[in-house]
Amino acid sequence: VQLQASGGGLVRPGGSLRLSCAASGFTFGYYTIAIGWFRQAPGKEREGVSCISSSERYIYYADSVKGRFTISRDNAKNTVYLQMNSLNPEDTAVYYCAATLKRGCTIRTPTWYDHWGQGTQVTVSS
Repeated sequence: VQLQASGGGLVRPGGSLRLSCAASGFTFGYYTIAIGWFRQAPGKEREGVSCISSSERYIYYADSVKGRFTISRDNAKNTVYLQMNSLNPEDTAVYYCAATLKRGCTIRTPTWYDHWGQGTQVTVSS
């Protein structure tokens, strides 16, 4: 099982980015796969950003990103997206996606996930 996070970059405050988390090694349609997005800024702990369960019944956002970020999944492409709008400098971090075959999802406990991508850098600066 491998996860590939991409889509990061440098953006000005107020701008947008869309992160992608592409999975290989298992097929979304055949397995119960939950995906979570986490981020870690320099000198800070890893923070849960958003997650989506396999059935999309459970979707959660951190309070700091509610109303600005949207998570979605395309099972045909084995990919989960994180649309990030109205970005501000506090969103600067390395963003990681993570996967598990457990039901539901959570952004509180990184250790709940079994597989992690390599991370993609998001920098919000003028």
